[in-house]
This record gives sequence, structure tokens and C-alpha cells, in this order.
Amino acid sequence: MNMLSQRTTWLASAALIVLACAPVACGADDVGAEEEAAFKAAALSVAPSVVRIETVGGTEKVDDVLVGTGPTTGLIVDADGYILSSAFNFAQKPTSILVTLPSGQRTAAKIVARDDSRMMVLLKIESEEKLPVPTFGSRDEMAVGQWTIAVGRTFDQALPNLSVGVLSAKSRVWGKAIQCDAKISPANYGGPLVDIRGRVLGILVPLSPQGQGEVAGAEWYDSGIGFAIPLAEWLPRLETLKQGGDLQPGLMGVSLKKGDMNADPAVLVACAANGPAAKAGLKPQDKIIEVDGTQITRQVEFRHALGPKYAGDVVRVVALRGEERIEAELELAAELAPYAHPFIGILPRRDIGDQPGVVVRYIFAASPAAEAGLQAGDRITKLVDLEVADAAALAEALAAHAPGAKVSLTYTRGEETRSAELTLAKLSAAMVPELPPAHGELPPPEAQANVGVLDIKIPEEQNECAALVPENYHPGAPHALLVVLATPGNYDRDQLVERYRKLCHEHETIVLLPRPADAKRWDVADAAFIRKAIEDVAAHYNIDRGRILTSGYQVGGAMAFVTAFAEPELIRGVVAIEAAPPARAPLPESDPARRWWFYLGAAQKSKTLGAIRKVAERLEELEHPVVYPELGESSRDLNADELDGLGRWLDSLDRL
Repeated sequence: MNMLSQRTTWLASAALIVLACAPVACGADDVGAEEEAAFKAAALSVAPSVVRIETVGGTEKVDDVLVGTGPTTGLIVDADGYILSSAFNFAQKPTSILVTLPSGQRTAAKIVARDDSRMMVLLKIESEEKLPVPTFGSRDEMAVGQWTIAVGRTFDQALPNLSVGVLSAKSRVWGKAIQCDAKISPANYGGPLVDIRGRVLGILVPLSPQGQGEVAGAEWYDSGIGFAIPLAEWLPRLETLKQGGDLQPGLMGVSLKKGDMNADPAVLVACAANGPAAKAGLKPQDKIIEVDGTQITRQVEFRHALGPKYAGDVVRVVALRGEERIEAELELAAELAPYAHPFIGILPRRDIGDQPGVVVRYIFAASPAAEAGLQAGDRITKLVDLEVADAAALAEALAAHAPGAKVSLTYTRGEETRSAELTLAKLSAAMVPELPPAHGELPPPEAQANVGVLDIKIPEEQNECAALVPENYHPGAPHALLVVLATPGNYDRDQLVERYRKLCHEHETIVLLPRPADAKRWDVADAAFIRKAIEDVAAHYNIDRGRILTSGYQVGGAMAFVTAFAEPELIRGVVAIEAAPPARAPLPESDPARRWWFYLGAAQKSKTLGAIRKVAERLEELEHPVVYPELGESSRDLNADELDGLGRWLDSLDRL
């Protein structure tokens, strides 16, 4: 469930049990009665440290998630009036915060600092009461399968509400959290997760291994997937927050080679200029084998080792550079300068042939390749001292260099071997004129693929969806995939098919035409269906994973942003006409291992022109390539000629 209800609805969840004073029913099983009594005793032992929090003002909706203003929970962690809670509870940026202590005293609170890694907030109140601090249990003493009790204070000021489950895992969300199967929701976000003895194991927060933010993971509420931040090991960080210092995730400034994170080694593909790794002497192609004494054999282990670290932490890293052992000590950063992708200025042909190297299909005007005299048909064989077998190898070799760097290029023209010195530029999103073919004539396919207009059926999903596969589709040619999100209430499949048929046929593109579950509006929940539909098409057709884009006009364009940002590992760009992303939507960071593309169109008299220009400027500041076509005075969608230009642009996004 992605669109959350108001907190007032959540608070009625039957999964949360309000502690009652009634005795155990006569005839109940002795073991069950003892368990119930133990649960109540554990909750009551921590109850004096659990407070009720009310927020006033602010927005009700954050990133299309309704957060509302109902009561939430906090935990006293310092007798001087410091209370820890979930950042989710304050995502709406309330104008005032009120805390009700177990005694009934109601007092104002202010936010002192935030932990932006574990999504917690530290509050401060002034009270003459003696504030009790609970007992904390360490992660080392926890055991998977033990009882856990999620405690909140939202229903009844006098008694805490609780939900019982078991500890599912001790290291989740890249080592930051423990997991339990108790029902967790905004009714107890910010409250403690305790063991059967009433010791606090952690504080309950929504988290997601796929995203970062105040509401990330909130869609899992009451699902049996709940997370808590272990506090015993975290408490040394409390003093920093008390002094008003925010805690940020620690960044090393590296990108790993693309592959299976659960199987492949942690080989660096790029190190951000002036980042901690580069400053410590690490280089692309180094293989990380140890972090702070923990052996690293797979990428997932590397992410788990760094996941719990904060900015300012010093870590010791051991890497292999060939056979040489490299040891480095580095201080993790809070932020990094945006990564700018380097650009030679060529478009590679997509047929590899029998010889290694990259055959140039097209040279971009005024690019480093054009200035160096390269021509279409040249075969690039080496960048600096690294031989390149294909376009993927050339892209990986390029990622090790920054724009402005001088590099040598070895290439062949006919039988002659040549070399050139280039100064790399920044990746350009420039439109292109007519393009030469992407490949030569392909051999007859072993099996004929289904082409034309196809129905896409996803089990257990209500959405309708069609795919337009060009009649000239060949499985030997990688195709772009354009997901067209029509304006709600204006979905005409036949009309859309005719609109995009020429683009598909002439530019080796498959178009996906999903329809929202509710014909009147797009919903965040539709993004999950769109992802499944993309994966279904990619499983049956040759799709270039670097050229999967969502697109739309007005509301459909806004949904294109939402969908792409929700699936950054799958979708590589957005075509948005007369549309901007939601105001609070975090824009993606630039990553050496993957590129984003943005085609943002608006008319001169468009009501959204200002917002679109601001988004384009911010994306360019983040070093994302953006093309910004002018569409005249009045708001409209792309015409036939502009669609043809869009097709050529899609056909050129594998540029290097």
C-alpha cells in the first residue's frame, strides 16, 4: 500500500492493543496467560519513559504520502528533557509541537537536531518533573525469534498501546536497523521496541533499503515488516545531537562496478574527485577486500559495512590493485560535489563484429572527438593504456576520468592505427540531426518475436497495459523503451498507438502504454505496476537498460517523474511536457555507474514554466544532462516533427 491514509485512520488499527486492566479470562491457557501478563509487564515497565506527541500546523501530504496531524510517540532518552522520536512524525514541518508526559503534564517541545541517516529527531522540553530514562538492551544480546513488543502512546494517555511480534533480523537496511514482525504504524513510530523484560531494543522508525527520507518505508506500515534503530550502540551519538549537531550518512565517494551485488566483488568503477576515497589514494579498478577489519568478498558486504557509518567517522579500508595490497584510512564526508560524466563526443555502433573495439557511428559537433579529427567508421581500441573491447568497456574506462582531463585515444581507420589527445567535456544532452544506421544488416532471427500491439497482463494487478512493438523489431538490436503515461481520463489506446507508431518503427523503440488503476487519476501505487510491466517487456525483448524512460504530458508528465524517481535502478530518464516533479520530491544524485536523462518541454505562456525551469536548473547543478525544447507560446503536447526529434534523441542516449 503506497498511498497512506490519515493518521486518524491509522490509529484505529485493530493490530494495536491498548493495555487493559481487566484480568485474564477464566479458563485461559496458563502459558498464554503468563505470556500476556509478561507482555503487559514489559510495556508497563517502559511506559513512564514513553510520551505522547502532538503536532500543529504544517502540510498534510509529503511526497504524495498523507501524514496528517494525529498524536504520535516519543521516548525519553535523557533526564534533562531530551526525547527521541521518528523523523516521520515531523515530515509535515509543524508550526508547534506538544508533548504529554505520562503524568498528564503537557508542555511545548522544540526540535534540537536530526539524525538524517537513521531518520530520527531529538526534541527538548522543559519540565520540573523527574524524567525516567529506560534501560537499553544491546544488539549482541538479541536473538532472532525472541519476543518483541512495539510500544506507542496514542490511544490512551494513561496507558500505552502495544503490538507483539518476534525479532526477525538483527541487521537490516544496510546494518542500521533490527527488524520485527509486530504491527508497526504511525501509532507507534517514535516509540520503543522492547524485549520481554522491558528493556529498550530500539526506536521504531519507517525505513527502506531502496530509499532515504522521512517517509521512505512508510508504505509497509502494519505489514509485519517493521524496523527499529538499536539504541544501546547509538547512545554515544546523543551528545552530538544535544549540542545541535545533525548526523549525516557517511559518504566514501565511490561507485561500484555494475553487476550482481550479492555475488560480485566490490570493484570500484569511479572515485569522486576530492572525495574521501580519492584523497586517500584509492583508484578505479581497486577491489575492496576489508573495511574496519571486516572481510569483504561481495558488494552487499561492502554496503553493509559502510551503511551504519556517519559523516566524520574514520574508516580503514584495504583494497587490491592487481596483486598489490593497498591500505587507506579515510574520513567519511557528509556531501560530495555532484559527479559530472565525461564525454568524448561519439555515438557507438551497436553491432560489435568480430574485432574488439568501438566503431564510431556518429560524431557530435564541437565535441572533443570532433576537434581531434575522429570520423564515423573509426574503431576505438584503447583509452589511455586500457584496451576497450566494446562500448560498455569504454564507458567504464571513461568513468575513471573527470571532465577537463586530458586523455589519449588509440583508434584504427581502415588498416591504419592512429592516436589522438583529447580534453574530455561534460556529457551533453544535445539533440541530434539525422543519424546513420545503428548497425548493419542483421542475420535472420532464430525465432520470430511477437510484434504489433500487445496486451501486457500482470497477475494480481488491475491496470490495463499495452505494448507497441515495431513490425521491424529484431532481437539482435537493443531497443529503447519509452513508457507513455497518458493524461488520466484521456486514455485512447488506438490513438496513442498511431501517435507513436512512426517513432517506434524508425528509431528502434518499444512504447509501453499503461493505464492507471483508477481511470480518473494517477496514483503512487501505479508506479509499482509500471515497474512490473517494464520488467515483463524487458524479459521478452532486447531492451537497452540505459535507455528506459518514462514520459507524459501535464499530469502524465508529473507521474513520469514520480515513477522514475521511485525506480532509479530501472528507469534512466524522464520526458516531461508541461510538467514538473512534486515540490518536495528529492532529485536523484549523479552517479558514475548510471546516467540520467531529462527532456523537459514547456510553452512560453505555460503556468508551469517557472517550476519547470527551476527543476531544469537544479538538475543541471546536479550535473544531469537536460535538453529543454521550446514549444512556442501556448501549452501543448509534442507535435509529429518533435516526436521524430524525440525518437532520434532516444536513439542517441548511448553516447560516450
